[in-house]
Amino acid sequence: MRLAAGLILTVVCLAQTDTLQLPPLRTSIVLEGQPVAISIWGSVSPAHLSATVDLADFQEHLTPILAAQLNRSDKCGERLTVQKAALAPSGLLTANVHYEHFGCAKAFGKEISKRLVGGDAVVEVNLTPTVADNRIGMDAEVRKIDADGSLGEALHSGSFGDSIRQKIAANIESSVRKSADLKSALPAGMENVLTLRTVRFADGGSGRLWLAMEGELHLSAEQFQILTKGINR
Repeated sequence: MRLAAGLILTVVCLAQTDTLQLPPLRTSIVLEGQPVAISIWGSVSPAHLSATVDLADFQEHLTPILAAQLNRSDKCGERLTVQKAALAPSGLLTANVHYEHFGCAKAFGKEISKRLVGGDAVVEVNLTPTVADNRIGMDAEVRKIDADGSLGEALHSGSFGDSIRQKIAANIESSVRKSADLKSALPAGMENVLTLRTVRFADGGSGRLWLAMEGELHLSAEQFQILTKGINR
C-alpha cells in the first residue's frame, strides 16, 4: 500500500511539474493610433499550449481602428464613413456606415462632381479566426447589408460587399495578430517550437471578446525545464 501511494504521489507531482501556468501579462499596443490594453494568460507543458487573450479594450476602440482603414473620400467615386462598429464574441461584426457615390463630368472646361446615390447602411460580417501557415488568419462573410431605396440597390448590385468584406477581414486579422503576439508572453525560445492548431473567439462574460488558442510544443522534459527556469509554477 505504501508503494502504491508513493507511486500515485510521484505521478501527481510530475503532472504538476510538467504544467506551467503563465502569469497574466498586461501590456499595451497601438492600433491605428489607438492605445489598446491587452491581457494574455494560459498554461504550457512540454507538448501543449493553451492561451487566452482578452480583447475587450480592442472592442472599445474598434470604431476608430476600423475607420482608419475603411474611411475613404474619393472626389469621383466612393465615399465611406464608419460611424460605429461593434464585434460580438460570436464573431459577428456590425458596422454602421455612411456611403455616397459621386460621378464626375466636364462641362464648360470645368470638372463637375455630382452625388449619384448616398445614405446610411448597416453591414453585418461574420468573422471566423483560422490558422494559416502557423499564423492567425481571418475568414469573413457578409451576412447582410441593410440600406433603403436606391442606396440598397447600389450596394447589393456592385462590388461594395466584396470590398468591405476584404477590408474588414484584413483589418481585424492584422489587429488580432498584433494583440495575440505570444512572443512577449512565452519564455524566450519557446515560440520557435510552437505549432498553432486552433484559434477561436470566446465570450469572457458580459460580451467581452476573448481569443482562445491551442497549440503543440515539441520539447523534451529537460528542454522544458531549462526554458521555464525561474518562472513560478
